[in-house]
Amino acid sequence: MKHSTSDGTVYQRNGFGPTVVLIHGLGMNRAMWQWQLPSLTKDFDVLTYDLWGHGESSNPPSRPSLRLFSNQLIGLLNEANVTTTGVVGFSIGGMIARRFTYDHPSRLSALAILNSAHDRTQKETEAVQTRADQSRESGPNAMVDAALERWFTHPFRLNNPKTIALVRGWLEANDPMVYPKIYQVFVEGNAELVEMIQSIECPTLVMTSQNDHGNTPEMTHRMADAIPGARSVILPKLMHMALAEDPDQINGHLLAFLRNALKI
Repeated sequence: MKHSTSDGTVYQRNGFGPTVVLIHGLGMNRAMWQWQLPSLTKDFDVLTYDLWGHGESSNPPSRPSLRLFSNQLIGLLNEANVTTTGVVGFSIGGMIARRFTYDHPSRLSALAILNSAHDRTQKETEAVQTRADQSRESGPNAMVDAALERWFTHPFRLNNPKTIALVRGWLEANDPMVYPKIYQVFVEGNAELVEMIQSIECPTLVMTSQNDHGNTPEMTHRMADAIPGARSVILPKLMHMALAEDPDQINGHLLAFLRNALKI
């Protein structure tokens, strides 16, 4: 069942048990978790929502930033009467999750960061900034083909046209006036998190794919090393959208981590 908060955040809840919130990636929406929900809802009350400027949620009420999206999440939890929760964030969702953990540490019971950047080099930052500039100059549609090539392995793209068309549709649905502003958060937000994550105290899993070139294994290991007690996992052969390409592998790691962290 779909719900909407007073600030225009659209969300859904499925399953029973300890609450886990899933934060989607840039240009996506809450439907991207469809490959995880069947597994997670067996043990958890799973809350998925659309970030401001995505899916069915309202546009950001002010200039987008990680703090603004952190505020969106705390507002959602308060209206949904969720006191503490596990949080799983993918890509920019992983950045928002880290900011939220810093802003509201008492509300977190577990944190999973999936395919998310950490402490980019100057060259890596320039590459992401180039894509942000392209989205501003030409609109999000101009970037879709390149994104799909970065996100899925070549055999998967050839053999799964329905999934590729689904993800393409999500990307092409983004508002060309709003998307570039949020893309800039994806560029700039990385730097503010580098020192913040050292204060994370809840159980943490950091996971990426072997061939996710924007969110590399090296980043993941360094992030896990900076977070006290965190564990890193690298998924062999996969790329950015591993959660759609090989959900069984992702779900196995997530379930094991969340069951242990949330003690079920």
